[in-house]
Amino acid sequence: MADSIDTGLIRCDACPVLCRIRKGQTGACDRYANSDGVLLRVDPLVVMQSTGKHIQFADGSQQWGGEVVTPENSIVTGVGSGTTYPDYKPAPFIIGSKIDDVDTVTVVSEGVFSYCGVKVKIDTDRYVGPETAAVYADGEQVGHVTTAEYGSQMLSLGGVRHLTGGSKKEGRITCDTLLNLCNKNAVALDVDGGANLVVQAGKAPIIDGDKEERMRVGCGSATIGIFAPQWHGKVDEVIVVDDHITGVLTEHQAGQFLEMPYSGIRVRGRKSTPGRYFQVADHGAGWGGTNITNPLDIISKIDPKKAHEGMTLLMVSTTGQDSAWFVLNKDLIPEPAPMPDQIRVIVDRIAENCEPALCTVMFMAGAGGSLRAGVTENPVRLTRSVKETLTKVTSGGAPTYIWPGGGITMLVDVMDMPENSFGYVPTPALVAPIEFTLRREDFEALGGHMESIVSLDDVLKQNDIKWLEREG
Repeated sequence: MADSIDTGLIRCDACPVLCRIRKGQTGACDRYANSDGVLLRVDPLVVMQSTGKHIQFADGSQQWGGEVVTPENSIVTGVGSGTTYPDYKPAPFIIGSKIDDVDTVTVVSEGVFSYCGVKVKIDTDRYVGPETAAVYADGEQVGHVTTAEYGSQMLSLGGVRHLTGGSKKEGRITCDTLLNLCNKNAVALDVDGGANLVVQAGKAPIIDGDKEERMRVGCGSATIGIFAPQWHGKVDEVIVVDDHITGVLTEHQAGQFLEMPYSGIRVRGRKSTPGRYFQVADHGAGWGGTNITNPLDIISKIDPKKAHEGMTLLMVSTTGQDSAWFVLNKDLIPEPAPMPDQIRVIVDRIAENCEPALCTVMFMAGAGGSLRAGVTENPVRLTRSVKETLTKVTSGGAPTYIWPGGGITMLVDVMDMPENSFGYVPTPALVAPIEFTLRREDFEALGGHMESIVSLDDVLKQNDIKWLEREG
């Protein structure tokens, strides 16, 4: 909807900014334009089909030929649909159709999300910075390092406090950072007291200028447990260097189960349980996410009552990218030696079992008043319907995870969504697609906008459409 303000100007009410747009121009978000006095959504509505062609209707190069489009293999996404702002309007598209002979309704909209952010999972054993450290983009804080997970570093970026709780510049840069990450573009970040990062959904991270290759197979203890039988009888001791838990084979339960004699080689750090050591070194870009570049630096002593001349020692990182072979001399000092082929095979197997380093971007947002009011006059019923799994929530046709507890808080992998699914408004906030699908009778029961239901055929005939293929 748009209100005339002056000759040649229209006011867009798709968000609280209320842009006044001249003929032939777009609003601040680049999503709505003044076309000869008519407010138009610039981007086409995206429809996904399991068997279809990539055809773009918006430029007029191809037109829909009237082929039968069935609900079973089509999803009208919220991408390009428009918003419900100013809240009381029904969603742009409330589509009635039959799926497997069941009358269903799909409510299609673009949400304006002030309460949103991204969780970035970085599969690497490299250290990116201390937990809770501030993360900056273009000099402004946009989030923080959060709890590391198994083989991955984690960032929490965005959120309403960065979008609206700080300076205008912080909000603008936070919004721009989230928009680029969600649209699968590369973003440069700096961690306070840590690394410089380049992250991009579906791509390997670049950390301090180096492109990462592998996610570790496991911690040092897990690596010992996995490969102990393969090392047995081929080497006297194996030390797997790791930032979290360094493993020592002959002390480890796996080595003892194989009846391997103690080597007498002890490592630095805090012993947790036999063969498992914490804090063997500081964090860093060296072996196993530590600051170690010479693995022998973590050896504290070698017991002459256990060790002997000629004893063999393999030191290896949790990714297999760093490895070295040593033989103890007559003074029980480890000396570098060529690695035997049978040991090299096992080191290569560690590398083989490492998954590729990857960045995953998960969009997280709370579906609030405007979205729910676009579905029903009684929004709490929609919330309850979602929690009772009567209503399925998707984003750009992609499956979402709905968090337990109050509200509709969703999490979605941006890699599952169509290209450029996200937009923004300069309040600042992100604009993201969302779809609610449920039985027609359930839609009516929750007080849905029944008078706004239209057929799928009508939607396809009256709108510029972009078709995308989807698997399945």
